[in-house]
Amino acid sequence: MLARRHPHAYRRHQHTLIRKAKVTVRMREVDVAVIGAGPAGLFAAYYAGFRGLSVAVIDALPEPGGQVAAMYPEKLILDVAGFPAVKGRDLVANLVAQAAPFAPAYLLGTRAEKLSYVDGRPVLGLAGGEQLSCGAVIVTGGLGSFTPRPLPAADSFVGTGIVYFVPQPTELAGRDVLIVGGGDSAFDWALTLQPLARSVTLVHRRERFRAHASTVARVLSLPVRVVVNAEVTRLHGEDRVTAAEIVVRAGAAEMLPVDTVIAALGFTADLGPLAEWGLQLDRRHIVVDSAMATNLPRVFAAGDITEYAGKVRLIATGFGEAATAVNNAAVAIDPTAHLFPGHSSDGS
Repeated sequence: MLARRHPHAYRRHQHTLIRKAKVTVRMREVDVAVIGAGPAGLFAAYYAGFRGLSVAVIDALPEPGGQVAAMYPEKLILDVAGFPAVKGRDLVANLVAQAAPFAPAYLLGTRAEKLSYVDGRPVLGLAGGEQLSCGAVIVTGGLGSFTPRPLPAADSFVGTGIVYFVPQPTELAGRDVLIVGGGDSAFDWALTLQPLARSVTLVHRRERFRAHASTVARVLSLPVRVVVNAEVTRLHGEDRVTAAEIVVRAGAAEMLPVDTVIAALGFTADLGPLAEWGLQLDRRHIVVDSAMATNLPRVFAAGDITEYAGKVRLIATGFGEAATAVNNAAVAIDPTAHLFPGHSSDGS
């Protein structure tokens, strides 16, 4: 049964790789601590291992993948170099496998709450009370902590059937699905579920959509009912939702039979404890220089969480930033190290 929580369904071989890495989770000292287990963080873990550095990856979610795994595991990602199209969950599985030979320690389901310094080395205070001494810290937290915006009509409904993520679309096969929202996530779920579900209805409170125009056009060409200028005002059912009341602006209420409601209303995000570390911020983004260095000693950042002139927020951009951060962190840890160690294809 789907629940109101982040999805954590991954390939069995990925679980095996992570379990093997967890044998070192009790470590108290590490060369590089990566905060955030999204794509940029996982690539940073690989690249730091490639440079011969020990790595710990810290994330509040109990599985790696960050926003990709939590928000759109089944969505086809089209802007990662070398992949004409790759599902979010497959990209995450491949990144975990890429880093696995270097045995990064995954400290999942915990947060890095405090930052201090001892003898010039950063020391992270984790949520469970553990102290982690680091040669350098790389923050790759994406949006920071994110929470789905609630569906107001769900406040008075105590049953199940309301979800904010769809970890396994096949679980909705044969169901009547109502999607609430007008952004990319809403339309992505409509595209994914239309071939599986018995029916798909999308309701948006405005006439204009925030989703990419080409995705909207594809959904409108499918047998998906799209209702605009409308709101879901009430959910019906006992143990599980069985119907939704929809009110179109200046119109009468309509009762729509549904057994699953996907609330794709976006997310609220904040930096959480990171906001108290003294980092230079531009709203909820961390300001970095061309070396991906923050204003704090031995603290770097990469991925969507960073801000600098000309910043482009793409997964592909985050990969390059992660490598830059690792190379500069390596020099901060050991000033005799080379900034650029050569290509991974060099040597033997």
